[in-house]
Amino acid sequence: MTDTQKPVSEVVPELDSALRAAVERGLPGTIADLSALVRIPSVSWAAFDRNQVAASADAVAALARDLGVFDVVEVKQAGIPGTDELGQPAVIATRAARNGRPTVVLYAHHDVQPPGKDEEWESNPFEPTVRGDRLYGRGAADDKAGVMAHIGAIRALVEAEGADFDLGLTLFIEGEEEFGSRSFATFLEENHAALSGDVIVVADSNNWDIDTPALTIGLRGNVTFRLTVRTLTHASHSGMFGGAVPDAMLATIRLLSTLHDADGGVAVAGLTSHDQETPPYSEEQLRRETGLLDGVSPIGHGTILSRIWAQPSITVTGIDAPTVANASNTLSPAISVQISVRVAPGQEAQSAYEAIEKHLRENAPFGAHLEIDDVDTGEPFLVDTSGWAVASVRQAMADAWGVPPVDIGVGGSIPFIADLVRVFPAAQILVTGVEDPDSRAHSPNESLHLGVFKRALLTEAYLLGRLNRRDAV
Repeated sequence: MTDTQKPVSEVVPELDSALRAAVERGLPGTIADLSALVRIPSVSWAAFDRNQVAASADAVAALARDLGVFDVVEVKQAGIPGTDELGQPAVIATRAARNGRPTVVLYAHHDVQPPGKDEEWESNPFEPTVRGDRLYGRGAADDKAGVMAHIGAIRALVEAEGADFDLGLTLFIEGEEEFGSRSFATFLEENHAALSGDVIVVADSNNWDIDTPALTIGLRGNVTFRLTVRTLTHASHSGMFGGAVPDAMLATIRLLSTLHDADGGVAVAGLTSHDQETPPYSEEQLRRETGLLDGVSPIGHGTILSRIWAQPSITVTGIDAPTVANASNTLSPAISVQISVRVAPGQEAQSAYEAIEKHLRENAPFGAHLEIDDVDTGEPFLVDTSGWAVASVRQAMADAWGVPPVDIGVGGSIPFIADLVRVFPAAQILVTGVEDPDSRAHSPNESLHLGVFKRALLTEAYLLGRLNRRDAV
């Protein structure tokens, strides 16, 4: 283990004081820049305007150039495997390490989810609005706050140490994370040298609450697909043939009901769980954070957090079927549903897909015909917590927040992390957060708690500043 590969074991009072002051002074400008990014509707989904994603990438690149520390700042695209299409634009900025310092790769994404229904927002989703301690807007938390945490931390480092520091830095701001990172693996291969680093900080996760930081050490993987259930070659009159002919809706309902036990736990053989200790988390907290209605019980078994972090889940996220308004007295010949499976850490996504496909085919009622297509998989992730970088970021969190961090799992998935592990096996990956349980990422009224943002930004400034100081590592 070299000097630069030891955990930060002591604080540097004068450096920490300078970094804290720099973060304080720069915070209004950082929030203003974040607000400007939020105003760009950079939805990366295929049905939305790609020009807006390009504008967002250009804005991020301008922020990176203005820092005055990078040797190269580029907006780049990579091809999507199996197609003739290019992925959405990403920003990559690089600065070489000197004098034995490590290189830290800072990842976030500048694309956002679609806003959904305007009437469900209390303010315009692309007009950043401060109410109380929170900044509301699509992408205000996920993940333009991650982008600006990186930018703001580097600004603080420059103010405290000057632009001629020794730490190696790579800024990697992706443009299609919310649309499946379809060109991500190709982008990594084509930019392998530029993206290589000792530490990769992924600023795209949660904190325990608004007063307690968290380091994400486990993520579930995912399997998504479309299932079509067919029982008839054409629709038939429900009065003439109902009671003798199984319609596709009946078959679909019966089949989907086999996926869960009576308590709502997953009932698919071959989907595994991960043995993981979880901190205390009450049903009352679950109800408060999710909006679970009075009288509606939680599902599953085991501790609540083990159900979210370490066990599989299956959700039907969409149904193509006749609407109530257009319902006719017919037996539906075919019904399609979209299924989302979360895969517990420790199981390969392909193994999970094979298990649920086997279950569906073996349990198809009445001999219904099944079609499965649009299959997509993402691997789960477990952090090796023994590395020096984990110790360093934990210390930075404790000093910035005033309380020690909690190690958490996350029920959601960040599938591209598996690509980072595969392409850069020697890098230590730190999954940090700018969000809190009330951020409502992907939902109407997404928001960023500004106190959390300040402390997350200070955490990263401490981490970068200390790694840049030889006597601090």
